[in-house]
Amino acid sequence: MIVVDKLCYRSKLRLVNAGEKFIFSVMTLLFCIISRSLLIAGIAFWVNGFLTVKKGGISFGRYIRLLAVPFTFLILSTLAIIVNFSKVPLDAYAVPVGTFFITGSKASLAFAIQLIATAMASVSCLYFLSLNTTMTDILDVLGKMHCPEMMIELMMLIYRFIFVLMETASAIMVSQKSRLGNKNLKTSVKSFGHMGAGLFIRALRRSNFLYDAMESRCYNGKIKVLSVQHPVKKKEAVGILLFELLLLGLTIWRKLV
Repeated sequence: MIVVDKLCYRSKLRLVNAGEKFIFSVMTLLFCIISRSLLIAGIAFWVNGFLTVKKGGISFGRYIRLLAVPFTFLILSTLAIIVNFSKVPLDAYAVPVGTFFITGSKASLAFAIQLIATAMASVSCLYFLSLNTTMTDILDVLGKMHCPEMMIELMMLIYRFIFVLMETASAIMVSQKSRLGNKNLKTSVKSFGHMGAGLFIRALRRSNFLYDAMESRCYNGKIKVLSVQHPVKKKEAVGILLFELLLLGLTIWRKLV
């Protein structure tokens, strides 16, 4: 199983009503994007992290490692914003390199910080949903929202085929390691190339077998899943409402100031 899938089934918040978690994460995500405020991003990031780690039971180290992946991508992406090559030094910093300067402006640094904060807060919202809600529950919520059935079915099939792809890649990697396919850099690169060449064909073959198995069980384009309905608790609903009203007030204040 995918690590995220394992964690969501072990989460202490898994039995909380899926609609509550969906509304909380989506509304918080929207406020983070609309406001572009460091304050709102900080509040959303801290609250989502607290709920995921403290209430959900996800280990702090695992949560940080999951956040490290998008954070690294963001840092590399924002280098193009904060680092410039110019003959004229800007106001934030300037490092002379020959006749040019590696330089940046205070405005670009402020924008990069705002961008990273907003993106990480948004990621924490999605992590809260994915680490505490099973895929079947999320699809059940989307179905109740009258999302197109075709979209829901495609999401379910793609989610399953991701497992097929990862299982196939894992089997190939184990086979390569057992034959000392990664003993040095040269063999590692060669093994990676062979895996890339064979992975698509094997995964496609396995996905065809999976689809044939579904059709043999009377698959007609709709996947029926029995979902467990968890009641909405008044305390949780009121807490979500108050938190979203707080973010709404801060967003309006941020736009007016």
